[in-house]
Amino acid sequence: MIINIRKFKEADFQAILNVYAASKLDELRNEKTAFELLPLEKDIKRLKRLQESDIYVCEEDGIIGYAAHCGSEISALFVHPRGRRKGIGKCLLEFILSIIPEPAELYVANSNTPAKELYKKYGFKIVEEFETTYNHVPVLANKMTRT
Repeated sequence: MIINIRKFKEADFQAILNVYAASKLDELRNEKTAFELLPLEKDIKRLKRLQESDIYVCEEDGIIGYAAHCGSEISALFVHPRGRRKGIGKCLLEFILSIIPEPAELYVANSNTPAKELYKKYGFKIVEEFETTYNHVPVLANKMTRT
């Protein structure tokens, strides 16, 4: 398997929307509430944050995932379900960590144990727990930092 990570191009936008739509609700699957997908192109807050970020896409027979950062904050890291368990999330995380300044930080749903375990393996620690919303529904989230 050859994984290629490269800088985002405008022509990649629809593929990013597709990866997000296929994977966003997975991070909330352990919540007690059922969530309805708010497509990224309609999620003003998250779309604006992504557009302020430097975005990188991961290709494996098309775009299979992407990661983004804004300064030292990892603002997005998504892998399409068909790309899971292949090390793509790990590769994207390692790539982003290699280019951002320390201390790195990110935000993750409190219930997203698989992602939090991955981040902990790379030295991230939970420094804050707070309530946010997704599609107008409350969600507990964690801020994680790596120094």
